[in-house]
Amino acid sequence: MTETVQILAIDVGGGTQDILVYDSGRTIENCFKLVLPAQTQVVGKRIARATAQRRPLHLAGWLMGGGASGNAVEQHLAAGLPVTATPGAARTLHNNLERVTALGIEIVDEPPDDAVVVHFSDLDLDGIRQALERYEVELPELLAIAVQDHGYVPGERGRAYRSEYLRDLIEHDGNALNMIFREPPAAMIRMQAVAEQVPGAYIMDTGAAAVLGILGDPVVAAHALGDDGAVLINVGNLHTFAIAFRGARVYGLFEHHTGGVTPEWLAGLVSRLQAGSLTHDEVKAQGGHGAAFSSDFPDAGGFEFVAITGPNRHIAAPLGYYQAVPYGDMMLSGPYGLVRATLASLAAEGRDVPALAS
Repeated sequence: MTETVQILAIDVGGGTQDILVYDSGRTIENCFKLVLPAQTQVVGKRIARATAQRRPLHLAGWLMGGGASGNAVEQHLAAGLPVTATPGAARTLHNNLERVTALGIEIVDEPPDDAVVVHFSDLDLDGIRQALERYEVELPELLAIAVQDHGYVPGERGRAYRSEYLRDLIEHDGNALNMIFREPPAAMIRMQAVAEQVPGAYIMDTGAAAVLGILGDPVVAAHALGDDGAVLINVGNLHTFAIAFRGARVYGLFEHHTGGVTPEWLAGLVSRLQAGSLTHDEVKAQGGHGAAFSSDFPDAGGFEFVAITGPNRHIAAPLGYYQAVPYGDMMLSGPYGLVRATLASLAAEGRDVPALAS
């Protein structure tokens, strides 16, 4: 008998955290959802408040995403105010703690008595639980979480490792449903931090989750899951991630920083991805993370249909790409992808669970 499954799916972005309380006993359109500021934005505001108060700052907690949080720490230091940090929180600023201390941050285990303590984490499960309980909604026991992880290998730049990681995903059968982990690769230290905070959670890359999630749009699914294939693009607040996809397989991809993307530039990247002529070095030279293709991409062909999602998809508006709306809500593309991959993983473990309809 098919079991009922509840999943709390959280897509941790740079601007927002997008949350779906999935319940297979409901139609997916009736599942509860939240779109909230990302934790890096929340943490950044808390640090800015301490800066305005001219208070010493102590960073506690875990490695998390940077962006607004790291910028706020830099502004606190620039104001001539002291900063201390635990080793875990300090790695948000740089994986090499010597680089962190060189910024003027003291690494300590306990906060000074007069410091404002700001907790670093990609997750605030207590906050989500409290918000849901106000509306008589219980937090599911099963969690699926997406974060964007550059990875870290001592002596190797993060972007270089991430590019290698993405190439490996393509070469190891390229199945997008295999891009979710309960035991993340050792070098993916942001994923590892999430796994330590939430043991047993399913963890996925944000880009992979978003492009997998737009299969919930039937127009996209008709192309991407059929013989034609499709290019699926997520234009996030910080990163733009695109894959050449057919069936359940990724044949090629590129990743860039959204801040450097224009319509003309994106059109060129997409056309080169479709042709298989985009090179890793070319994307890196433009400031992106790189590109990768499967060895049999030249025989794959197709991928003429292009679908786009993400909070900055307006950048591509002049290009006429299909604006994907999975289950009627573009902002939940990431959580929908997380649920799809989690259900597939549970089925692979032998559990009788429903598949997520396209």
